[in-house]
Amino acid sequence: MDSREWFEELTAEAIDDLPEWVRERLDNVDVLVEDEPPPGQPGLLGIYQGIPLTRRSSVSYSGVLPDRITLYRSTIEGVARREGRQLKDVIGHTVVHEFAHFFGISDDRLREIDRY
Repeated sequence: MDSREWFEELTAEAIDDLPEWVRERLDNVDVLVEDEPPPGQPGLLGIYQGIPLTRRSSVSYSGVLPDRITLYRSTIEGVARREGRQLKDVIGHTVVHEFAHFFGISDDRLREIDRY
């Protein structure tokens, strides 16, 4: 198994490790792994793109493309190396962080509850 396959497997495990009530709400959301973050954002671990659950209604959320959570492998691997953390832990933290945005939780709120 190459490093990308292993990374994707760890990502799938992190999603499987989410509480059941979270996994039950995961409707119309894709999780992707990209090797590099977008230009100009070299430290980005992941990003949520879509309409958070708190802003959806049957009228405003009809026929839309799936929301996306993208994890950036090179950045996450770099953080794990620099901080001496297990790759699985950094992936898990990033998955939880991005799914928090899916649920409508802002970065400011994540900082308030010490989960940033």
